[in-house]
Amino acid sequence: MAFEGLADRLQSTIKKITGKGKVSEQDVKEMTREVRLALLEADVNFKVVKDLIARIKERAIGQEVMESLTPGQQVIKVVKEELTALMGGEQSKIAVADRAPTVIMMVGLQGAGKTTTTGKLANLLRKKHNRSPLLAACDVYRPAAITQLETLGGQLEMPVFSMGTEANPVDIAQKAVEKAKEEHHDYVIIDTAGRLHVDSDLMDELQQIKASVKPDEIFLVVDSMTGQDAVNVAESFNEQLDITGVVLTKLDGDTRGGAALSIKAVTDKPIKFAGMGEKLDQLEAFHPERMASRILGMGDVLSLIEKAQSNVDEKQVKELEEKMRTMSFTFDDFLEQMGQVKKMGPLDDLMSMIPGANKMKGLKNAQLDEKQLSQVEAIIQSMTKNERQDPAIINGSRRKRIAKGSGTSVSQVNRLIKQFSEMKKMMKQMTNMQKGKKGKGGFKFPF
Repeated sequence: MAFEGLADRLQSTIKKITGKGKVSEQDVKEMTREVRLALLEADVNFKVVKDLIARIKERAIGQEVMESLTPGQQVIKVVKEELTALMGGEQSKIAVADRAPTVIMMVGLQGAGKTTTTGKLANLLRKKHNRSPLLAACDVYRPAAITQLETLGGQLEMPVFSMGTEANPVDIAQKAVEKAKEEHHDYVIIDTAGRLHVDSDLMDELQQIKASVKPDEIFLVVDSMTGQDAVNVAESFNEQLDITGVVLTKLDGDTRGGAALSIKAVTDKPIKFAGMGEKLDQLEAFHPERMASRILGMGDVLSLIEKAQSNVDEKQVKELEEKMRTMSFTFDDFLEQMGQVKKMGPLDDLMSMIPGANKMKGLKNAQLDEKQLSQVEAIIQSMTKNERQDPAIINGSRRKRIAKGSGTSVSQVNRLIKQFSEMKKMMKQMTNMQKGKKGKGGFKFPF
């Protein structure tokens, strides 16, 4: 999970001050020292850390905290607000041109994930904003760059404008915009060339494309795994192109968080999106306040709800409610629900969005194990249709066959069947309770 190391350090630091009935200036100094070390270890820019700590310290030893009835909670509130401000304050929305199409230039170094992010952004614009983007292949230097974009376009069933590797990138960009006007696309996303490092040739070409098509947005795609290097790259691109925003890739990986926490302060340009996985639907709008909450272990319920709304089929949920009322919930339904939860992303990421879940995750035995879920799936899939519908028929020999077919033990099969039976009993009790209180139709499935 992104920021995991930083989150653990900060959460353990602020926990010491949370329950205090009275907070002294010395308590604040000790806390800010720990916070400073945690941020520096996360590869946050030194000057950014210095300024942030000064602001936290000034506010934390001020009247709003010292005279509060809950000073420990007030200190955490200050830290959260300052982290939020550091990452941009509030979500920065994507531009919309007065007259279509809106032109977006994607820039960045090779290896940052620029071409894939171009496809992800197009997918997000169509899926969440009901837009019709045209992709433009302007990287004529990197082998297979055009083919890669065309492959992404094919997967998304989205048009890609290309003139081959011999054409001038400026001409390609111009003609792509003309094509978008003719075919009534409301966005053009230009995938430009990258280099292994910032050089004058790259910048000259990008400046020419910018002058030619006058983009509404220039997004710098940055690999968040590169830490301070990402900040230096952002500073260089911003100086020469005046970028309008940053897209952080690989934020789901083992990243320390330094880039995300430094880029806004160094460039004064917002982080607009974050790549949270390799799949084409794993690009999310960046919400500074939500990210600050997750870093501090306060959860991110809004993002969790949005994930559920975009991944869970409402019709299936209603059908499931009915099955639970009539006690006809089967292993097939259980398997279907597991699939819907898995669509929402890695369980560790989902847990980080639930307030207080970090306390449970700290216990080794309480950690969610993706492997265990795979075993549950394998056990259910090794059952026959009749066994899934009526687990009562699963006798000893059937259990041995299911265990062998799923690569598990008989005891694991027994445990799952027992847990499923107990879950159905609990559903029945909840349904009866709701009927007693509200009459028919009172029960609501909690997902």
